[in-house]
Amino acid sequence: MTDNENLMSQIVISIAQQTLTIYKLQKVIAQYPVSTAKNGIGSQQDSGCTPLGQHIIAEKIGGNAPSHAVFIGRVATGEIYDAELGASHPERDWILSRILWLSGLEEGVNKGSNSQGGCDTYQRYIYIHGTPDSEAIGLPLSHGCVRMRNQDIIELFEQVEEGTPVNIIAQ
Repeated sequence: MTDNENLMSQIVISIAQQTLTIYKLQKVIAQYPVSTAKNGIGSQQDSGCTPLGQHIIAEKIGGNAPSHAVFIGRVATGEIYDAELGASHPERDWILSRILWLSGLEEGVNKGSNSQGGCDTYQRYIYIHGTPDSEAIGLPLSHGCVRMRNQDIIELFEQVEEGTPVNIIAQ
């Protein structure tokens, strides 16, 4: 993909519809169901909310990892998620297959801090990432990230580059 093509790509995540839509040259290329935050919309540190506004994909992580690879601290653990592993670690918030780490572009909204404190999407480790197939998608159940089916995040990962705009909207 050329830089020029990359500038023509955009992702829009709708909180109300629980969808992620990828556009190229303003045409819908694909739409995926997602799961955003159980705690709703918000950008404050430790809120467990999904931030609104203009973002970019700051980092793509896990490009060569197998489907269902487990990540902790953005590093593949070598584990491959299955129901048995899930049952043995019920406390974990599973980050699987691929990570698209988001960075906010709007100072005081999703970047830096505001009167309530830190509101920085990147510092909050807000990702688009894979989740166990047993987890509901299409319902807001995450801890702030945007969760996707493993096959969907792998497909999306191949279609975007670092720097791709991501707009998270309420409607």
